Amino acid sequence: MPVAPDPHPSFGSHAYPHRLVTTEWLSANIGVRGLSIVESNEDILLYDIGHVPGAVKIDWRAELTDSSTRDVIDGARFAELMRAKGIDREDTVVVYGDKANGTAAATAWVFGLFGHPDVRLLDGGRDAWISEARDTVFEVPDAGSGDYPVIDRDDRSARAFLADVRADLDRRRPDIGLVDVRAAAEYSGTQDRVLDRPEEQSLRAGHIPTAVNIPWTSSVGPDGRFRSRAELEQIYAPVMGDGETLVYCRTGERAAHTWFVLTSLLGVDNVRNYDGSWTEWGNAVRTPIVQGSEPGFAPGAVSPAAHPG
Repeated sequence: MPVAPDPHPSFGSHAYPHRLVTTEWLSANIGVRGLSIVESNEDILLYDIGHVPGAVKIDWRAELTDSSTRDVIDGARFAELMRAKGIDREDTVVVYGDKANGTAAATAWVFGLFGHPDVRLLDGGRDAWISEARDTVFEVPDAGSGDYPVIDRDDRSARAFLADVRADLDRRRPDIGLVDVRAAAEYSGTQDRVLDRPEEQSLRAGHIPTAVNIPWTSSVGPDGRFRSRAELEQIYAPVMGDGETLVYCRTGERAAHTWFVLTSLLGVDNVRNYDGSWTEWGNAVRTPIVQGSEPGFAPGAVSPAAHPG
């Protein structure tokens, strides 16, 4: 049974305010029947040094993606994972993580591919919880054995592939907008090496033609919480039209964060995450690239060094 949404007034202006919860709401609802809490971090060691009571750990890279195919896991493996974590299909799932929920949003995006009915993000993520000195535990909850059904993954509405992007470029479709959410230096090509994740290296630097640059961290404030609706509308004005929007980063992880902002907070329709992203595009043969800034480049939206694109 879904848990009642967080009525916090700061969420009221968002398109779908029930997709967010505050630290106060989560603290008050720990242990409530039908609530599953998931910690999903970029730094996979953080969970072991203290986590929200009752939270289970999901490693986005190791558990939600297939390393041999570099694809999202299929329905059978997702159901198996949910059962192992004690998550039921009817549960309200609250996901949180480090670094402004960059990885947590990717985990929430995968839940969406399997049509899980109620998935929310903790506004501010792990950093907000820790900074408020809220309770943390070391114990891993006894998740038991759930009975999650096998659901076919639906890639149609929220996911794009290399062939889709190429076809749109070849047809020169004016109704398709591309958003590169990496740091400005990666977008322009002046940064040609990924220092924090060597497995995400690309043979070429730059960006996909016609893409505008809105780094994913533009959507959050210094405390990692999402900016107001008015601020978000100003930041994402270049992609607030009626056409389709494709977002990408290096591996689709941070792009899922922007996908969440556009769809859940701003109510933009027809947004898809190209999760092959620059690691695929920049290494593929004969895919066109651009170095430097496009006319639609957002020079004021510079991603902080602590949160690379």
